[in-house]
Amino acid sequence: MDAAAPLIRRATPDDAEAAALMYTASRRSAGAALPPAVHTPQEDAWFVREVLIAARETWVAARGEELLGLLTLDGDWIDQLYLAGSATGQGLGSRFVDLAKTQRPSGLQLWTFASNLPAQRFYERHGFIPVERTDGEHNEEHAPDIRYRWN
Repeated sequence: MDAAAPLIRRATPDDAEAAALMYTASRRSAGAALPPAVHTPQEDAWFVREVLIAARETWVAARGEELLGLLTLDGDWIDQLYLAGSATGQGLGSRFVDLAKTQRPSGLQLWTFASNLPAQRFYERHGFIPVERTDGEHNEEHAPDIRYRWN
């Protein structure tokens, strides 16, 4: 790995503020790929701090002090995978998926919104296959989604 490549490591409580800012910015900048946000930035900050970092297995990617992405695993689920806008298209998402596969070699699953075509292409390139489609009745955004699985 070259010196400029982001370091991926387990998240700590000290990462919570930067991770929450990146998470909120990433979701809000996704345009039509994601439905409109249903939580405030303050609610996102609580969620990142108290759920993703405190209660789940969350990894972050950082270059120096700059936080560039996060991956959260919850059992065999990729629960969250978000990158800073400046980090997209540079292989960081692929590094996170490779890490998830290493951590969960028996298989993974995840949900993505039906509107998120870039995510669908990304996960399919990494061997995930769609196994279920819903009308969104059970997600907070009430937006159609797709469950993917990798074995």
